[in-house]
Amino acid sequence: MSSSARHPSPLTGLLVNAAELLRRPGNWKDVEIDVESKHFEFDDPRLLPQLVGIHLHLECSNNGIVVSGNVNAQWHDQCCRCLKDISGVAVGEVAEIYQREITDPDAYRLESDQLNLAPMVREHVLLAVPDTPVCRPDCPGLCPVCGADKSTPEGASCGCSETPVDPRWDALRDLGSQFPE
Repeated sequence: MSSSARHPSPLTGLLVNAAELLRRPGNWKDVEIDVESKHFEFDDPRLLPQLVGIHLHLECSNNGIVVSGNVNAQWHDQCCRCLKDISGVAVGEVAEIYQREITDPDAYRLESDQLNLAPMVREHVLLAVPDTPVCRPDCPGLCPVCGADKSTPEGASCGCSETPVDPRWDALRDLGSQFPE
């Protein structure tokens, strides 16, 4: 058996009736919905109120229901090197299993023939948001001495020493000079 579902109601979309899927291994169902982020209680300022895209393939196996696909949400933050505002789309790749009797420690519980997608989607979106976002991979960041943005012509030629000397290391530096290389 195969089917495809587009759920109009966010709450209906997060609770998927799996009774038909569970009748026979190999049965499948696609779930493609957009759900308001307030239903996931992200409690993360990087994720603004928006729609979370959910694109999943559910398939019954002998071991439970295998869920694969992806979830996505837009994020907004600052570059961790130069502090410019940046944004992007966090895409979490999903490969999970729901089981009635938990035999896999990473499995989600299948209760009353229903899959509650909310905890799984929440987890994958939060893990997909970058912890240390950068505006571009080669962002030079800020000068550690004067704070100038090294990606601008003015900041690149700020004239500060590239490596500021930390006086706490003076004793070790003096000790190192006593030994030949």
